[in-house]
Amino acid sequence: MKKIEINSAVKTIFFLGLSVFASLAAAQNLDPNRFENSILAFEAQDTKLPPAEGAILLTGSSSIARWNGQAAAALAPLSVIPRGFGGSVMGDVLHYLDRVALSYKPRAILIYEGDNDTWYKLPNDKIVSQFEEIVARVHQALPETRVYALSVKPSLARVDVWPAAQQVSARLQAIAEADPLVHYIDVATPFLKSDGTVMTDIFIEDGLHLNDKGNVIWGRAIKAGLMQIEAQFE
Repeated sequence: MKKIEINSAVKTIFFLGLSVFASLAAAQNLDPNRFENSILAFEAQDTKLPPAEGAILLTGSSSIARWNGQAAAALAPLSVIPRGFGGSVMGDVLHYLDRVALSYKPRAILIYEGDNDTWYKLPNDKIVSQFEEIVARVHQALPETRVYALSVKPSLARVDVWPAAQQVSARLQAIAEADPLVHYIDVATPFLKSDGTVMTDIFIEDGLHLNDKGNVIWGRAIKAGLMQIEAQFE
């Protein structure tokens, strides 16, 4: 019996090690050009149906990208331009900032990143400094445009990196508190049960991406955060 328990423990450690190794390996190959086709598709779409200037630009990783088709209805009457590209990290938004955000001359830019970044074990300092660079570039190019940073959401699939994600969120919140043009929206708390653990019925099978119930909660939290300021501009 003891032998079986030891083997089980060894297997658990082995597979955890593989998971960490895979994440670290992926982090070493995060070439932003992997999203070039996605950005070109947005630009082709804009040629056929140019979005209006002065809307709210939504960008970020898969929690935004998978919501692209639902965002307009979920956030109505706010005018939004959904431009999420799944699998992205903060550095990808920084790389494509001109094309995926600034070119639209939005009145506000909402960003969801930090989820993949922390899973890939990217240093928190790097994630935060890239966000600060995004903010600086927005301030320079569009001095009146507001930036909204979403907290990293919890998930069943990424419990191991939840502490790091919370640290990133806290630092994004601190940036918002120090800059009148930057605002922080907490999308994490609505997904937590009273004991602080994440809800289990808000994800699809992968335990990471939101199902219909999760998207309703997600949309309500984002809309509540945006409406406080953005409603007056509609």
